[in-house]
Amino acid sequence: MTMKENNPNRKQNFEKGFEVPENQPAKLHVIGAAIVTLGEAIVTIAALAELQELEEEQKLSSKQSHLLKEQSRQLDHMQKQIDLLTYQMSKMDRRKK
Repeated sequence: MTMKENNPNRKQNFEKGFEVPENQPAKLHVIGAAIVTLGEAIVTIAALAELQELEEEQKLSSKQSHLLKEQSRQLDHMQKQIDLLTYQMSKMDRRKK
């Protein structure tokens, strides 16, 4: 055997080079948890924005529906007035003859 193979210091130095400090996994765990938390916060914000958008669409749809009903009511009223005027004009034409 050679002197290099039997040198215990060399083996210890080699192992020390690849050792992970004891607090390293804990630090990595904290960093990973922070990244996951940030990701969850982003997902939550996106969900809230989507909910707000849906609420706005519902409000707009409700307003449009209300406007359509109002327009329909006005058109019905105008049609009744036209019908009444047509009837009165017809009545006047009969009197002239």
